[in-house]
Amino acid sequence: MTSPPTHLLVHCTCPADVAASLARTLVEAGVAACVNAINEIESTYRWDGAIEQQRETLLLIKTRADRFDALRASILAHHPYELPEIIAVPVTAAHAPYLDWINGNLA
Repeated sequence: MTSPPTHLLVHCTCPADVAASLARTLVEAGVAACVNAINEIESTYRWDGAIEQQRETLLLIKTRADRFDALRASILAHHPYELPEIIAVPVTAAHAPYLDWINGNLA
């Protein structure tokens, strides 16, 4: 039996004007070791019955699975959307020293 993943890559889209401050907040709070911001993605989605399109920034957040609840709470507290995207993808393989670095940079 395999053990559950210990690390996560969390996707979160947000408006470009809040991406840097949200990323910094997550790292300062110790719920993320690193956040990459991919600017100017185009999102197409259905909201309140209408098809919407919006330019957003995608945050790729590196954390441990045991910090996910705190990370989610921090995103919800600081994100401007009514329903932010918070999707965690398990890390099934990675460079071990990088995972050690993540571990050393979380609260």
